[in-house]
Amino acid sequence: MKGDRVEIVVDAGDTTRTYEVVASRAGRRVETAVRRGVVEVSEVTRTGAVVRTARFMANRVLALVEQPMPAAAPGEVPGAAAGEARGGRPLREDPQT
Repeated sequence: MKGDRVEIVVDAGDTTRTYEVVASRAGRRVETAVRRGVVEVSEVTRTGAVVRTARFMANRVLALVEQPMPAAAPGEVPGAAAGEARGGRPLREDPQT
């Protein structure tokens, strides 16, 4: 989903470099795969079409951090602004009887 991102920390000889691949638009996601000594991080659309891919040699990758979209604040229902029920209360909230 939009906001998902993956950070890749790579050994670049005498220093390290950090790269980010971010799901930049709604409906896109970030997928990771390790195949034959290569780490691939791809931004993919809903239909499965690859938008962009970053490839790194697996023996040079120091860290691969997958960070999901930030969660809502405590007490806040995700999507409450767009998904309020007609009764004026957010969806998924138990009605008080």
